[in-house]
Amino acid sequence: MPFPFEVPFDEVQRDLDAYVDEIFSCLQSEFLTLPKGPGFVEYPVFERGYEALKRATVNFRNLSPEPVIAAVQEVPIALIVLRSMLGFTPPEWAYVTSQYTDVQVSQSAIRAIDRKVRMAPDTLLRTDGSLTGERVRALVTTACQILTDGAPEGREDALHRLNKADTKSGLRSLQPLADLGVPYAMLLYERFLGRPFAGHRDSVSELVGDVLETAIERILHSHGISYRKSKRAERVAGFDQAPDFIIPDEFNPQIVIEAKVTEDDGTARDKVTRVQHLESLAMAGQPAGQAKFDVVACIAGRGFGVRREDMKKLLLATGGKVFTLANLPQLVDCTRLSEFRTRAGVAAANARYKSRHEPGKNQPETP
Repeated sequence: MPFPFEVPFDEVQRDLDAYVDEIFSCLQSEFLTLPKGPGFVEYPVFERGYEALKRATVNFRNLSPEPVIAAVQEVPIALIVLRSMLGFTPPEWAYVTSQYTDVQVSQSAIRAIDRKVRMAPDTLLRTDGSLTGERVRALVTTACQILTDGAPEGREDALHRLNKADTKSGLRSLQPLADLGVPYAMLLYERFLGRPFAGHRDSVSELVGDVLETAIERILHSHGISYRKSKRAERVAGFDQAPDFIIPDEFNPQIVIEAKVTEDDGTARDKVTRVQHLESLAMAGQPAGQAKFDVVACIAGRGFGVRREDMKKLLLATGGKVFTLANLPQLVDCTRLSEFRTRAGVAAANARYKSRHEPGKNQPETP
């Protein structure tokens, strides 16, 4: 069966369910693999920070701030280990530090410190009288205090964030786990509560989307098509929400492309609504059937393959122009993008070259 972008839109409308099945059949999901991205911390590097903390605290028996601050200065990745022991995100750590000390640590400041350490874990970290040094000292001091105290008594119907195997009772919880390790069942339980690799998944969410956007850019470039790629949260004239790609540009939009990746059906519904809104903008004030610009959707991820009604809406909003990673090579030939092509795509050029140079064929033509 052909894809919906290969047939007239009336045919898609007549047999919408069949074309939904066709899109579902070629949706790909990459949720089992995650890009590492810049600043990814490999385990041996993380372990180096752990061992530095272990030495500085006499196997976690003394969490006095000064030895820990010295360890963090010498082995900066120990700061990331300390945050992992707390179980806090950088902004959460900044918030409690501002409560525990008289040093104000903003979210942007701690994110900058956290990123600097992850990007260059072997570069010495300042803990002197500079503003950054003052903030690092305050962060470490707060962490030492919290880890020493452990979780306070709480309500029966609430779970305190420090009620973890290693922090529930302060140093009395930390020491046996450092000596003997964590029971596997407890590791699994805390993983169940916190989702494995959740922090890393959140930090590379944009890189996951970049896989699709990079593929689109490669295709547009190979065909010599002028385009404007919008940046995150960028304001573009004529659009209250800027589409991912505008062809040829925002001053004369003829085609807009939304590139969306999601592994969650709820998020997929939001992204479908975004495409529908673009279609409404295209039709605003226009005679029936004469849109200001065409709307094309390029999608990936299992989230789009859950709700049939959402996929129907997507097909209707784009006039059947819904592409996946599997059929993305047809993006130019099956849309109005072909009108803006100034050179053959790489695949077409390679195919022609191969056909001219196959054994037994005539000599290649003069270019």
